[in-house]
Amino acid sequence: MQTHWEPPSRFKHYFRLLELLSVVAILCAGLPGTSATAQSSNIRFADVTKAAGIQFVHNNGAFGQKYLPETMGPGCAFIDYDGDGWQDVLLINSEGWPGHKKTSGTLKLYHNNQNGTFTDVTAKAGLGVSMFGLGVAVGDYDNDGHDDIFVTALGQSHLFHNNGNGAFSDVTKSAGMMGPNEFSTGAAWVDYDNDGKLDLVVSNYVQWSIATDLVCKLDGTHKSYCTPESYKGTSARLWHNLGGGRFEDATQKAGLYDPSSKSLGIAILDYNGDGKPDILMANDTQPNKLYLNKGNGTFEEKAVAAGIAFNEDGVARAGMGVDAADYDRSGRPSILITNFSNQMLALYHNEGNGLFVDEAPRSEIGRGSLLTLGFGCFFFDYDLDGWPDVLVANGHIEADIEHVQKRVKFAMPPHLFRNTGDGKFKEVGPTLGTDFYSPRVARGAAYADFDNDGDLDVLMMTNGGPAKLFRNDGGVNQSLRIKLQGTKSNRDGIGAVVRINAGGEKQWQMLRSGSSYLSQSELVLTFGLGQHSKVDSIEVQWPSGQVDRIQSVPGGQTITVREGRGVTGGKGYGKRS
Repeated sequence: MQTHWEPPSRFKHYFRLLELLSVVAILCAGLPGTSATAQSSNIRFADVTKAAGIQFVHNNGAFGQKYLPETMGPGCAFIDYDGDGWQDVLLINSEGWPGHKKTSGTLKLYHNNQNGTFTDVTAKAGLGVSMFGLGVAVGDYDNDGHDDIFVTALGQSHLFHNNGNGAFSDVTKSAGMMGPNEFSTGAAWVDYDNDGKLDLVVSNYVQWSIATDLVCKLDGTHKSYCTPESYKGTSARLWHNLGGGRFEDATQKAGLYDPSSKSLGIAILDYNGDGKPDILMANDTQPNKLYLNKGNGTFEEKAVAAGIAFNEDGVARAGMGVDAADYDRSGRPSILITNFSNQMLALYHNEGNGLFVDEAPRSEIGRGSLLTLGFGCFFFDYDLDGWPDVLVANGHIEADIEHVQKRVKFAMPPHLFRNTGDGKFKEVGPTLGTDFYSPRVARGAAYADFDNDGDLDVLMMTNGGPAKLFRNDGGVNQSLRIKLQGTKSNRDGIGAVVRINAGGEKQWQMLRSGSSYLSQSELVLTFGLGQHSKVDSIEVQWPSGQVDRIQSVPGGQTITVREGRGVTGGKGYGKRS
């Protein structure tokens, strides 16, 4: 048993002097958290939803019966569907239950007008499809230069092909994806076999239907929403891209079949650095899953051995959202998983030997998230200082939770944990303005630079409530944004790893589909440069094995890097708000 060590009394003054000298050294070194903190303190996230013309209220279908799927959605996505260089907004909705369909529950696609406003183009785009929609993933599965959409749903999920003329076609049947009647949640596009075509992995939650709905009581009297422990699990599904617009179900062949899973969030990462994309799934009351890509079209489940299946006490938590990033510049991706209230976030640090260690219990991330229920989450550099920060969208599932647990709320403000650059995080949500830091019953969340000013804005969804678009205002740091265009690799460059060096400071990111909770952030990489005005070198390692190296690129712009050709275009930012 480890105990707390105290130095002998005669040495206490000596150790105190060393501590003071360490503090002075840190201050003199100007590490992140000093001047960078001052630069970050001016940032606000302004609610521009109404001004942007986004009028959306999620329909969860609730009419008093407390059906489990009502608590789950919705997700959202940023997608440049028309290829004009401006991120558009896709919002997922759910239809009502039989006999209670008060609204149509269609998707909503908003076109970016390039002036801070959006126009509803749902009908024109052919996306006015009613379903009990939950999540979304974006990717160009046929490599025609236009991003396509996969929407997960309760029942039949849908694949929408981007025709390149501003409209989509529902190709679920012709793609071979018609048939599965599932409770599908998260999804991510990934070229798992490295053949240049994007495949699709879809997480499924539990076996549920109106006929099999169970009665659970939170207070012993009134019906409440049941936990997933009350229902049988179901396997995720892997769709292998055959080309020609066709897919095959490769779940069992690839080794992903596991009917005990109750999966929500999906993240793609290369956790062992072998150049092959692995799959992480957050499970709700079941062990999380980490599938190691063996490079022969199959996967091996490694979550228990990697230390991410359970919490420190060996208990499976209620995993919701998930993301991965190198938050401490170790060169390895670490993992973020949101959990239920009274469970705190998981921040699994990648130790580099196939093992992860949860740093949350010893950090402000753990303490700050103990009483909140997190859904959407992601690493993103909101203040552009070069260190990935953490955003978490919070909200409970039960409106009456406060009657049972006094310290737990139904509506909760989001978390934004600022990365201080020394492996630690600090909660700064309250400093970002009351628009942002207000209680809501949040679910999906995504990020993008929708106004093309170089910093990252946030889209957040509310269960049974409005979508919220938050504009990032007041920052002063520089950035470089990189859009990828594959040739031998998939057109979007999903799975490519980009490394930069700016003034001796090195960063890297992998371009990925999926992550967060039921949502999709933009398919553009944003690198915060702090006060550096240029990037000295860029290296792009493509899924095909091609490596492109680029020297001396000015910041303050979005560049396009084409596989095998280097930089093929660049566009400066507009004026920052």
